[in-house]
Amino acid sequence: MSEKKNPLSAAAERVVDKAREALRPGNEIPGAPGPEAPPVEEPTEPREPLPPKHDQQGPDTYSPTGQATGARQSRIAQADAYLTTANGTRLYETDHSLKAGPRGPVLLQDHHLREKITHFDHERIPERVVHARGAAAHGVFQAYGSASGITKAAFLAEGAETPVFVRFSTVLGSRGSADTVRDTRGFATKFYTDEGVFDLVGNNIPVFFIQDAIKFPDIIHAGKPHPDREIPQAQSAHDTFWDFVTLHTEATHHTLWNMSDRGIPRSYRMMEGFGVHTFRLVNGEGETTLVKFHWKPKLGVHSQMWEEAQITGGVDPDFHRRDLADAIEAGAFPQWELGVQTFPDTPDEMFEGIDLLDPTKIVPEELAPVRPIGLMTLNANPSNFFAETEQVAFHVGHLVPGIDVTNDALMQGRLFSYVDTQITRLGGPNFTQLPINRTHAPVNDMLRDGMHQTAVHRGVAPYRPNSLDGGCPFLAGAETGAYIEVPVEVPAARKVRDAAASFDDHFSQARQFWLSMTPTEQAHIIAAYTFELGKCWETAVKERGLRSLANIDPELCAQVATGLGLPAPEPSVPLATVEPSPALSQIGREWPVDGRIIGIVTDGAADALDAVRTVRRTILDSGMVPLVIAASGGTLGDGGDGDAVSVQRTFATARSIEFDAILLAGAPAPAADAQGARDAKAGDGGPSAAAVDPRVLLLVTEAYRHGKALGAWSEGGRALDAAGLSSDAAGVAVGTDPSEVLRTVTGFLGRHRAWDRFAPSA
Repeated sequence: MSEKKNPLSAAAERVVDKAREALRPGNEIPGAPGPEAPPVEEPTEPREPLPPKHDQQGPDTYSPTGQATGARQSRIAQADAYLTTANGTRLYETDHSLKAGPRGPVLLQDHHLREKITHFDHERIPERVVHARGAAAHGVFQAYGSASGITKAAFLAEGAETPVFVRFSTVLGSRGSADTVRDTRGFATKFYTDEGVFDLVGNNIPVFFIQDAIKFPDIIHAGKPHPDREIPQAQSAHDTFWDFVTLHTEATHHTLWNMSDRGIPRSYRMMEGFGVHTFRLVNGEGETTLVKFHWKPKLGVHSQMWEEAQITGGVDPDFHRRDLADAIEAGAFPQWELGVQTFPDTPDEMFEGIDLLDPTKIVPEELAPVRPIGLMTLNANPSNFFAETEQVAFHVGHLVPGIDVTNDALMQGRLFSYVDTQITRLGGPNFTQLPINRTHAPVNDMLRDGMHQTAVHRGVAPYRPNSLDGGCPFLAGAETGAYIEVPVEVPAARKVRDAAASFDDHFSQARQFWLSMTPTEQAHIIAAYTFELGKCWETAVKERGLRSLANIDPELCAQVATGLGLPAPEPSVPLATVEPSPALSQIGREWPVDGRIIGIVTDGAADALDAVRTVRRTILDSGMVPLVIAASGGTLGDGGDGDAVSVQRTFATARSIEFDAILLAGAPAPAADAQGARDAKAGDGGPSAAAVDPRVLLLVTEAYRHGKALGAWSEGGRALDAAGLSSDAAGVAVGTDPSEVLRTVTGFLGRHRAWDRFAPSA
């Protein structure tokens, strides 16, 4: 990604700075559950509801018909200091049902009991069939104006600022599944433009498993848990998935992306997004351009290692949603550049031999560079998960003038599917009137009634033409902002259930992806295929998987075959001759360190705390988050001058997957709970050779094994020695000056991992 400063970067920085100024004084570490610290005793003095935390906001206050109300967001939140019924009647009791005496039966007349239980029984709505597990945030999109020559969309004009709401998600798992499973991620953005809502509903992988939407139920049924046992949850490492993708080989390219590190992002903040399909843009002169949309994260693209993901699923299954919310609360606002690859709108809709209507293909960035057109900053967390993250409804057909669809058969099916699913999930056709879905453009749609209708329409003539309502609403033209589909010629053809011959190539781009990976990334792909196919029961499915790999690369196939204990087959098609695309690799560049989390291990010794204070403050000033790790919680130091060091994690609660780097400010001796009966991470309770707490050694060795940066000073070097780690290893900094150690570690963080610490097997 280019580090060239963008036209509106200063404006973006003002947005970030303004939100950072709102940080609650004294609350430098994110994660506090409320805006105020609670008292120990239950409060009894009535007071109005507390405001949201500084990092939270709700949907902008627009009416169901898209008119700005000017109302404060608190006007649609709960009100009054006293508990009431849904109709506002105050209540004196809510702990006991109305009974005929203290031990008597509950009375049918207890209207409060019935309202409370009935509402509770109906709190849940159907979860999404796919993308059920998600997290979201509010933000702003600022256009550079560089797209004005290819589209008349007003929100892409120079200087335009547009509110956005973004939802990230996994595809296969239920709402209760873990964040860090190997899966495709959704990256859906709702732009509240002045011309209506535009939804860019994409993924973190630029291709898809299928070329035609009619196969969508098949791939999802195959990926979901087996219908007889409802296992495995949120995983693709099972027979039905591999049975499908090894028979339906157009899935090969997407499957390879899933088996790469892209399948387990380190964070939503470090994840690319893609529109997947080819869209058609039209400018003010009616000229058209074909484009593919890309979201490029400012922090770079980064992933978890497989072992980290497994640990995370048990230690913190909410890892990704917590990371997103904490980063925003801490003022480390995630940013992505929106870019487009542009292609001439030719009759064959091809570019350099690549069919632009095939969603299983990419156009390498070396052939068509990504052109930045705007910057998105996420700067506020939702104030209510259900009302916003769960009820937000995206639709590929939510378009604005200047953006049109193409004949991509997968996109065409999505244009039908999204409305249908929202009606089922959200109880009727008026889902666009929910606050999070409301447009910021005026609405006069002639749609009436239906479940959950919250607009109060006027007039007597919701039809056209009419005279009783003065002829209103009138039709608009291109000069008055009407959405007009591009009049593309539809060639005369026979009705067929078929696809173009160009869709038959299922392996060349998969081979290009493989050849574009570094040796480290290739080793991870081999491990992923070996694990996933190894979890399949049927040998025939494994053998079929190897056939697909043989058509990608013989070495990939041979390595996986060895792991499975099966012979490697020969390719069934000639190996494609392709050029690697360096843009497909995640490794080899440097990125900002905003929001990175650094653990500081201390033994609590008074003479070492000054260094901890200094390093902690430097980390905060650098836009990163320091978490102090000690034997027990509370504070360290006497705190007489307000300089006590707060402990955020203990040896019992800390795990390496939470941190991007570990600093060792000491070599803590085994604490009182350092025994297996108290903390299983401590092992059998036997003292270590160097008398260092075994959980600190586990923390350090895991971080080292996962390629993370380590730093040590003073007694911290002894902890490294006790863990059997070399101070000369890549990504390890040892010294006498804590500030210098931190500077070195910060430099390591820019490369995400110390990949050169490991030599991939030949």
